[in-house]
Amino acid sequence: MGKRDSNTAFFGQPKGLSTLFFTEMWERFSYYGMRAILLFYMYYAVTKGGLGMSQTTAASIMSIYGSLVYLSTLVGGWLSDRVWGSRKTVFYGGVLIMLGHIVLALPAGVTVLYSSIALIVVGTGLLKPNVSDMVGGLYSVEDRRRDAGFSIFVFGINLGSFIAPWLVPWAAQGFGVHIFGSQLNFHAGFSLAAVGMFFGLVQYVLGGKKYLSTESLTPNDPIDKGDLLNVIKWVVIIIIAIVAILAAMAGVGQLSVDNVITLLTILAIALPIYYFVMMFRSSKVTKIELGIH
Repeated sequence: MGKRDSNTAFFGQPKGLSTLFFTEMWERFSYYGMRAILLFYMYYAVTKGGLGMSQTTAASIMSIYGSLVYLSTLVGGWLSDRVWGSRKTVFYGGVLIMLGHIVLALPAGVTVLYSSIALIVVGTGLLKPNVSDMVGGLYSVEDRRRDAGFSIFVFGINLGSFIAPWLVPWAAQGFGVHIFGSQLNFHAGFSLAAVGMFFGLVQYVLGGKKYLSTESLTPNDPIDKGDLLNVIKWVVIIIIAIVAILAAMAGVGQLSVDNVITLLTILAIALPIYYFVMMFRSSKVTKIELGIH
């Protein structure tokens, strides 16, 4: 048995699992805590501490937000594998998530809302897929504790997701003390979500130095400079194409939340199909990863 296998400091599991357990627990706390009050914040009247949007518009923004979060994980996985390595990518993601919640905690209107959503979408895309990948990296291929380790890790996800919808709305309601009158302090709730992500980052940095392998600091399949420049070129082309499509929709009077959702739906279907086709055709993907024994 190797060094990884002999590490049993966390309920019989590698000590690094505790670092990733609490990182993901606090990330899920911040994410679901924010979501628990975000919809209400958007459509509650300004006199009640909200932004005064229509319920239809608020629900549509939530739909766009949810879609973008899961689409962004494709980018996060690629950046980890080819550019930064999983440990740095997770850290950058956590910082962006925390900044997103801090921005949302500022009472500065709709512009700040969209900026916050953008930060949290990108941050979640960087963090979410790579924490799970790092959990797998704690074990050798023959280690029988792997399944149990992932079960403990998923419990951390569920724990953060469970307590957040209770604590964050409680903070928005004044921590049970009726000092805000009829106006909810949504920004106090968003601040609590930011504090949760901060705790997650602190223990991730401290624990990562001690318990996570140095392999996580480098990409698994580093990209050379020429290929990276080519990728950047295509990213710029895609961004220009999306902007052109949105501008064309605006030009014919069709730029609406519903049409943006339709556009995102098309992307949400097309991108995973393209991604998995490329993955299955890649010579870098092993038979074990493909599920072929």
